[in-house]
Order: sequence, then C-alpha cells, then structure tokens
Amino acid sequence: MTFSISVIVPAYNVEQFIEKAIVSIIQQPEVSEILVINDGSTDKTLEIVEKLQKNDYKIKIFNHYNSINKGRSASRNLGIKNAKENYIAFLDADDFYLENRFANDKKIFDKNKYIDGVYNAVGFEFYRGVSESELKKHKLSTVSKKINPDALFNSIVSSKLGYLHLNGITVKKTVFDTIGLFNESLVVAEDSDIIFKMALKCRLESGIIDIPLAKRGVHDTNIFTQEDLYKKYNVKLYESLVDWSCKNKISLVDIDTLLNWLWFFKFRTNKNIINYIFYWINLFGSNPKLIFSKLVIKYFPLVRLRQKLFPFLYKNNR
Repeated sequence: MTFSISVIVPAYNVEQFIEKAIVSIIQQPEVSEILVINDGSTDKTLEIVEKLQKNDYKIKIFNHYNSINKGRSASRNLGIKNAKENYIAFLDADDFYLENRFANDKKIFDKNKYIDGVYNAVGFEFYRGVSESELKKHKLSTVSKKINPDALFNSIVSSKLGYLHLNGITVKKTVFDTIGLFNESLVVAEDSDIIFKMALKCRLESGIIDIPLAKRGVHDTNIFTQEDLYKKYNVKLYESLVDWSCKNKISLVDIDTLLNWLWFFKFRTNKNIINYIFYWINLFGSNPKLIFSKLVIKYFPLVRLRQKLFPFLYKNNR
C-alpha cells in the first residue's frame, strides 16, 4: 500500500492561524491532499485558504450544505468521506506540524503491514501569556513508554501512562470502516471518543513519543480550557462509548472499565438515589448485552454508592 496521506483540517474562524497550519502540511512530502473543511467561517478564513489554494493543487476546500457551522466532528467526517488517499491524519486549524511529521510513520507502516495506525507526541505553542503551572502541565501530549497495542486502551483511558492527541496520529483510511466516524453529538471530547475506539478495535503502534512532531496552539479562545463544558460532555462521552462497545463486540472487561469511568463522572452530578436508579435502568435496558452480565449488579446505584462511601469494605474484594 502506497504511503500517501490525506490531511483533514476543520476550520472555523481561524484567520489568525490557518495559513501557518496549511503551510506546515504542504511541507510534508508524504501528504498528497489537504482537505480544508470550512465550517461556516464568518471571518477571512475561507479567503486565506482560497488564496493558498491558487498556488498548491493539494489544497481542497469543502463546505457543509448552505455553508453552515456544524462543528469539528461533522467537519472531520466530511473530510474522511472525501479523502482519496490510503492514510488519514488530522490537524486542527490553530495547530501546526513540525518538520518530518510523517517520515518515521512511513518506516513503521512499511515494517509492519498489519498495524492500523501510529501515534506520536504533540507539544504546545503559546500565543498568550502563560503561567509556570501551565508550562508544567502542557509539555507534551504523549505516553511515557512504548505500549503493546493490546494494552493501549487501558493505558490511556486512565491517563496512567499518558494521553494521545489527534494531531499526532496517522491511521489507515480503513480504520473508519471498522470503528465508524466521529460522534457528531459530542461538542467536546469527540477526539477522546475516536481515539479510545481506535485503541479498542485497532492496532496502534507508538512512533516518536519523546519529542513533538506537531504543536497545539494555546490561545484565549481554546475550547479545551472550558472545564464546565467538559464536565457535561464527559458523561455523554462514556455513555456513547458504552453503547458503541456493546454493538461492536468489545469485551465485558473493557466495558467494565468504561462503566467505571462513566459512574465516576456521573456521581459528580449530585443527583438523588432515585435519579441514579432510573438512570441505571435506562442505561442497562438500552444495552441488552449488559443485562445478563455481572455488571448489572456491580453498577446498581446502591452498590456503587456503598463502594464510594465505604471503600474499605471492598478493598480486599477487588
């Protein structure tokens, strides 16, 4: 399979950053097409991309129907559907690639024909003032060591060995036939959703994990700093993953892990026990695979609350 990459760039009102992002992609010799999805921009984003397109045939521009704004997931999905190459990578429009972003990926894919993807470290570029604590927190999106593909999901779902960013991942286009497209109902955390699905169903190998091959732009309008939004959508993320896992023959062991994180975030909403019981009924009732498993008891709200309030009673039974 020829190592030829389609890079998908969702773009919404990013006139300050879009040229830097696209130029960084153009400089990668492995990239054959750049699919910029103009997501209903109202600034000069489209004008800048059209100007760049006149000088580079690789740049292709797509708009949603009636040029409306549909969000990052819908934009990436439009890009995937229109991608022509065998491999796909992503770049947010306020981020950029570094030199030789894909050179090592090619070596790994050439060496191992049976893997589905490669992940690499991603760094940070600050376009605003930054505190010491932010500098310590935002060094690299990466994992701390090479991880066997079979252990990747458990290693990143808990962040115990680190976490991955979409800008550092390259996958075969066929991956999306296996796991489906981005979840368009998630306003945020849609990248975590697709990465967890890749880790559960595909074989991802570590690439360069100690130095960045791309950088995320940190500025005043970043959505990933909106903590309240993430609190809301973390619950929706794990609800969606549980439902998807039940339909895609994911093991009960991995579904157990997802349910554990779902209830971790759900219990933060401070509902009363009756609300939790009705939630449990709806959750398990909509996923028949779970009804006849031990998980139906393990995640019954009264049991979960006892574990939360009296963890010492369960310490020796884990």
